[in-house]
Amino acid sequence: MVDVGAKPTTRRTATARGTVRLNRAAFRALAGGRLSKGDALAVARLAGILAAKKTAEIVPLAHPIALDSVTVECELDERTSSVTVTATTSTAARTGVEMEALTAVAGACLALYDMAKALDRSITIAEIVLMEKRGGRTGTYRRKRET
Repeated sequence: MVDVGAKPTTRRTATARGTVRLNRAAFRALAGGRLSKGDALAVARLAGILAAKKTAEIVPLAHPIALDSVTVECELDERTSSVTVTATTSTAARTGVEMEALTAVAGACLALYDMAKALDRSITIAEIVLMEKRGGRTGTYRRKRET
């Protein structure tokens, strides 16, 4: 792990995003709350929060940090039969929370896959990206808009 002991504690936030694409039948069942395993969106939000909290156990060189907040939101897009998962993490620490936000998105996306896989084995998890991070030595980063 990188030594962050001499770095000052600062306020840090990060937002990440990912997409889960399903076939029409699976998307309709998920959107209508008719999956046999239950409320996929609630499970995904909880899985994302838990994943963020466990990042240092999953990513070998990530520092364990105390998170002040984690939010996970799922936005349904009927036109593309997809769910966009967005996670935002924040802390006051010596190191950033980008890995926690990315891990939250990955965990939520995997939970959605697990909840809907009985209806669609071809589900795709795609484009897990860092959208923004604030704080620390490098300041603010914002992903450029995709066209």
